[in-house]
Amino acid sequence: MIKKLYDRCVELARHKFSKPILGFVSFIESSFFPIPPDVMIVPMVVAKRNEFILIASVATIFSALGALFGYLIGVLFFNEIGIKIFELYGYDNVNFLKEKFSESKSMLPYIVTLFIAGFTPVPFKLLTITSGFVQFNLVIFLITCIITRGLRFFLVAYLTNRFGKAFGPFLEKRGAKFSAILGILIILIALIFYFIIKKYV
Repeated sequence: MIKKLYDRCVELARHKFSKPILGFVSFIESSFFPIPPDVMIVPMVVAKRNEFILIASVATIFSALGALFGYLIGVLFFNEIGIKIFELYGYDNVNFLKEKFSESKSMLPYIVTLFIAGFTPVPFKLLTITSGFVQFNLVIFLITCIITRGLRFFLVAYLTNRFGKAFGPFLEKRGAKFSAILGILIILIALIFYFIIKKYV
């Protein structure tokens, strides 16, 4: 089923309404959909390289809006909907994650985790829902989502614009390793971001 959804998203990247569809996919991916927007970004940029900034912007904006929707699920419907989404992705020990986030007296765990989830293959929607459940600071949540998703989508769009079709197969075969390395860098950026917020907010 996942493979069919993946192939369908690739097909939709060539649709005449590909940008609105990309926005929709980016929105639902942040709250429950399993296929990341990157799948559409690559073929869309290959087809229209001069629009790579616009394409990345659409993905970033709607992903952030979708993250807000996931946050609201966590606030209002965690037991009714949120837990089912967790179970769908094979995360049965939801209480452990809730307890760890709820017990923390520092924003650092949230920010670092959101940075990692926003930029790597870690299911982003699980963190958006959990953030809502523990009522993590909404402003910092949105800022973090915009930064991490923006970094990810603009990087994918830029590299596709730079290397063309060759970047697509690379992302499919080595995407996990690529994301792992970037994840380490993102943790460092997250720490810097946290201390800046701590100092000025």
